Amino acid sequence: MSAVTKPAHKRELFGHPVGLYVLFFTEMWERFSYYGMRALLTLYMTAETLKSDPQSGLGWTTTEALALYGWYTMLVYVMSIPGGFLADRYLGQKKAVTIGAVLLTIGHGVLAIDYLWAYYTGLGFVILGVGMLKPNISTMVGGLYKQNDIRRDKGFSIFYVGINLGSFLASITVGIVAAVYGWHYGFGLAGIGMFVGLLVYLYGQRFLVHVGNQPTMEEKASDISLGQLFSQLLKSPLQLTVVGVLMAYSIYAGFTYDGPDNWGYGMLFIFLSLITGMMMMIYKNLNGQVEKDRYVVLLISLLMVIVFWGSFEQMGGLMNLYAQEKTNRMFMGWEVPAAWFQAANAGFIILFAVAVANFWARRKLKGKEATSLFKMATGVIIMGVGFVYMVFASLQYESSGSSAMYWLVLTYLFHTIGELCLSPVSLSFFTKLAPARYMALMMGVYWAATGLGNKVAGIVGESSVQAGELKVFGGLFIFAVLFGTLVLFLLKPLKRLTHGAEDNETEISAEDEVETIERG
Repeated sequence: MSAVTKPAHKRELFGHPVGLYVLFFTEMWERFSYYGMRALLTLYMTAETLKSDPQSGLGWTTTEALALYGWYTMLVYVMSIPGGFLADRYLGQKKAVTIGAVLLTIGHGVLAIDYLWAYYTGLGFVILGVGMLKPNISTMVGGLYKQNDIRRDKGFSIFYVGINLGSFLASITVGIVAAVYGWHYGFGLAGIGMFVGLLVYLYGQRFLVHVGNQPTMEEKASDISLGQLFSQLLKSPLQLTVVGVLMAYSIYAGFTYDGPDNWGYGMLFIFLSLITGMMMMIYKNLNGQVEKDRYVVLLISLLMVIVFWGSFEQMGGLMNLYAQEKTNRMFMGWEVPAAWFQAANAGFIILFAVAVANFWARRKLKGKEATSLFKMATGVIIMGVGFVYMVFASLQYESSGSSAMYWLVLTYLFHTIGELCLSPVSLSFFTKLAPARYMALMMGVYWAATGLGNKVAGIVGESSVQAGELKVFGGLFIFAVLFGTLVLFLLKPLKRLTHGAEDNETEISAEDEVETIERG
């Protein structure tokens, strides 16, 4: 069948479905809006309050700014759980992404208004929008490929380039607009980017007719709802006891935690207790030992995700403020905006993403170790090594009163290589191992784990006020390297639990697929 006569959803471009590139550009503009705003977030909160000045910020302390940064970035991803559930049970991923894009456009537009109420309202809309869009667009990417198609990892890496192309463009353009015209003009530019992403997504619907559709009644009947899971929890003594103990501790923490966020942490612990109950009941309802073993591996990989992002996300918080306050940013008589350093990570990903994916693909085809678990553990180690350069930067600052820019750039380089080994691979890994009837919900859990890692990053960043950057960066280096090494020691038994989920992967083109069109 010629490319001209194929249905739109069966067409390929550069060896991948055309739908991948629709999702690529949608996510590129969504990430343009998100990372453009994130690059300004802590800088805006800690900027001095000035009357009738576009450069006026909120005047918060570093501790206050990093605390809100941690809560915000956590909630952005935690909302992926209800977002994934709504798509899985009622909306379908395609419609959920549309709703998320609309909410994000509204949120970034509201952030452009120069009032404190607009700041909090805009953040709320962004949290809801990302929760609807993020897990579901990733599920749609996985749905473009048949099972055991080796192109899946490359497809996610190409998709990942879209994420970081948006981040790179945002860090440069939004950063300079905010520096020249003011913070809220930068927030407004981020909103324009999200609106463009929405238009791209709506235009490309004909290439996505076979993925992300609203679930049929038969599919709903075969799924187990959250209500059913928690109803079954009440009839499961062991699981109910575990959740009861966790809930009791959560409520106790709300009353006794020493700090202004006592009930914030109490609610977080309650939420995590309920998620624990849900995850235990999913495990109980899985069919056969193979599904259960693979589920255990997914839970362990979630721990790696939390550790990775808890370290990596110092980039948007502590390291962003470090660039602003303790780094000599003069270059040929011009001061580089601190927000521009956020572009280093995205720029390196654009340069190296496909090369790293090809390296792992060739390694696998040669029969060498290249499982997702191995890649992820390697990524944690490489990311951890990157903090060595921030240790050097901190030592230089203590001796001379400022540190050179190249320490930050070298750190971002190592963090980027580590990210390329873990992040797109872990997304693909989840689509391989997650039970099909829980796919969107499990993607939501994945992004919630990412969010928990972001909260951990905020807590670690806050500790630098008392402990100092040198101890924080040194501690992150040691912990990440040791943790990644431990996973490598456990690699063989963990691989056995996957039951060959990544074996026999081959390239599957459109011609190899059965000619079927799912619900329009």
